[in-house]
Formats: sequence, C-alpha cells, structure tokens
Amino acid sequence: MIDLLAQADNALDGLKAVGAGLGYGLAAIGPGVGIGLVVGNAITAMARQPESAGMVRTTMFLGIAFTEALALIGFVVFILLNFA
Repeated sequence: MIDLLAQADNALDGLKAVGAGLGYGLAAIGPGVGIGLVVGNAITAMARQPESAGMVRTTMFLGIAFTEALALIGFVVFILLNFA
C-alpha cells in the first residue's frame, strides 16, 4: 500500500511538471504573436513615413518590452509551479 502511494506521488509530480510546461508554452504564444504584430506595424509605419522612424522605433521597443514582460511572468509562474 505504501509503495502504491509513493508511486502515485511520483506520478503527481510528473503530471505537475507537464502541466506547468504546457502552461508556459501556451503563455509564450501570446507574447510571440504580440511582438510580431508590434514589429510588423512599426516597419509599416517607418516605410510610410521615414521621417518619423526615430519616434516609431522608440515606441516599438517599449511595446516589445511590455509584451515580453508577459512571457517573463509566465516563466516565473512555471518556475514556481515546478519548484515550490
């Protein structure tokens, strides 16, 4: 009986790791799409108005930073679920 409980505990740890990894993978999809949209629209804006490229580039980097923060939050949750 004790061996069965130990095996169930190991299986639960494994499933917890799989769930955390799957959750982080899904959490990384959104920022990836968001960064692609931000950069694509910034390139379009710079191509249409080259004189405003400096301001558009600054805004683009801010958008990338804020979008990437979501991926970092997902990574922190992944680490907390695996090692806490």
